[in-house]
Amino acid sequence: MIKDNVKTLVASMPPKVALCAVSKFHPVSAIREAYDAGQRIFGESRVQELLEKIPEMPDDVKWHFIGHLQSNKVRQLIGKVALIESVDSLRLLDLIDSESDKRGVVTRVLMQVHVAREETKFGFYPEELLDYFKGRGFERLKAVHICGVMGMASNTDDSMRVRDDFRKIACIYREILAICPDLIGFDTLSMGMSGDWPVAVEEGANLVRIGTAIFGPREY
Repeated sequence: MIKDNVKTLVASMPPKVALCAVSKFHPVSAIREAYDAGQRIFGESRVQELLEKIPEMPDDVKWHFIGHLQSNKVRQLIGKVALIESVDSLRLLDLIDSESDKRGVVTRVLMQVHVAREETKFGFYPEELLDYFKGRGFERLKAVHICGVMGMASNTDDSMRVRDDFRKIACIYREILAICPDLIGFDTLSMGMSGDWPVAVEEGANLVRIGTAIFGPREY
């Protein structure tokens, strides 16, 4: 079932779009089924759960951290993941940078932008994020590579609102590239989940985060 879901999803996506299988709250046995279908990128949202799963899976898995990252968990995460998708404050960015520098590694991250209706969601407000790049704050980073932008649409049945949210996120991504055309490796736009990924892809996403459509309901 999981193998079939992965293969069906991959076949239905444009070649330029990467799939992050959201494996949070799912057992390693389920992740292995997806792995056996060729899936290599997996997303986790809790540091402890991620650290427990890493040694249980092959070394060629690319782990993405996609949840809200607490400051006191940063040190445990450095050097363990291929990408932190959820950098939602300059304080967190600076902490990741300093801890990565101490460890002698470069950490790849996405800047999370907040356009959704829910105040409970995290991320930079659009103007705040654009101001950061206008001020070229990234030039002060020693051990972090900003690879792009991540965002979520509002949790609503209003398809036009969802599309509008994705359009805004994509617009911010393009604006950053226009502000800083010399950015190297700023090429990832992560948006879209099980229920709305086709719309996200239509609006420019090249990385989607899908859990339920692969693994079924989460096992909390």
